[in-house]
Formats: sequence, structure tokens, C-alpha cells
Amino acid sequence: MKILLVLTSHDQLGHTGEKTGFWLEELAAPYYAFVDAGAQVTLASPQGGQPPLDPKSNEPAFQTDTTRRFEADATAVAALATTRKLVDVDAADFDAVFYPGGHGPLWDLAEDRTSIALIEKTVASGKPVALVCHAPGVLRHVKGVDGKPLVNGKAVTGFSNAEEEAVGLTKVVPFLVEDMLKANGGVYSSGADWQSHVAVDGLLITGQNPGSSEAAAHALLKQLS
Repeated sequence: MKILLVLTSHDQLGHTGEKTGFWLEELAAPYYAFVDAGAQVTLASPQGGQPPLDPKSNEPAFQTDTTRRFEADATAVAALATTRKLVDVDAADFDAVFYPGGHGPLWDLAEDRTSIALIEKTVASGKPVALVCHAPGVLRHVKGVDGKPLVNGKAVTGFSNAEEEAVGLTKVVPFLVEDMLKANGGVYSSGADWQSHVAVDGLLITGQNPGSSEAAAHALLKQLS
């Protein structure tokens, strides 16, 4: 069982002068769900090498058992420091793809032709794709085999407008994940702010927020079993 994790390479939070990147829990929780299930995990990003970590995601309030486990795991840290370039990755080599969020993907992966093609090829091959929190935003330009937006008519979730408002970044992000999913025909649902909520529709698995990361990973493993 081979699973590809795709991370952002974008580290600028709009024009705020602050840093962003991937959210640590959204990498660590799925990483260990997969590794502990015996999967072979490969990390990739648009630029390769060390992806930028959203510094907020490593503050004490947002640390979890899995983030602490990740940071103490030399193998995991080394894998993160040496992510493969996305253009060098072949979807055919993997059984599934998982996208952790953080705000970074809204700027790079959402517009990245290689990422778009990767998702389209994975789904067309009958293999599942899971995305959590802001990562469902990378589906913005992804088309299904019918030529319509991949999310069209599908049950989906992602970081809600209420959650974006709560973190004060509604006017900073290039687009709102919830609004985009609805505009592309997705049947959007959300749970309570910050509570785990996952939508599964065929090969597409989406999680609402950081707390949904582990459940989304287990939903992906269920598809593969």
C-alpha cells in the first residue's frame, strides 16, 4: 500500500508579512495513521525539499500527541526535509493521495497544473484522494472524467467560512474554501467549528479542519482495505 502526501511550498500569508505553509497536525495525524497501518508513505511538494511549516501550527496550543511524535521521529523529519518534487511523481506509482492543509495550498497547489493533473489522473484510475481543512481548495480547477468540476454534485467539506472568520483571514486568503466548493457544484456540509467532520463521496474524501485529519486518513484507509 503506497500513499502519496502532497504538501504546499508556499510560505507567504498574502500581503500580511506573516508566514504560512502546511499545518503540522494535518501532516502528522495522517502520516501515522498510514505508517501504523503498514503503508509506504512518500512526501512531495511543488518545489521539493523542506516545505514551509505554518509557525502557528507548532505553538503549544495546537500541538498534539501525533505532532510531538512526528517531531521526535528522525525518519519522519528526514522525509519532510527531502520531499520529492511534484513534477517527478507519477500518480500510477501510488494507491491513494492525501493533501494536508494549512493556508499555503490556497496560493500554490490550487493553481498548480501538476497537482491538478495528479488528482485528475488518480481519480480517473479509480483510486481515492483525500484532502483536509484548506486542502480541498486545491480542487478549485480539478475536473472529473465528465469534464465538470470534480466536486460537482458530490458531498464535500473543507474549512468553513465561519472558521476562516474566526481566525481573521477572510480578507487575506485568495478565496474561501466553502464558497469555492459550492460555486463548483459541491454539496457542502460542515460540522461545528473545530470539530471533526468528514465527507466521503465515492473516491473523494474531504475533512473540514485540523481535527478532521485523522478521521479523513482512516476514511482513506477504509477505501483501500
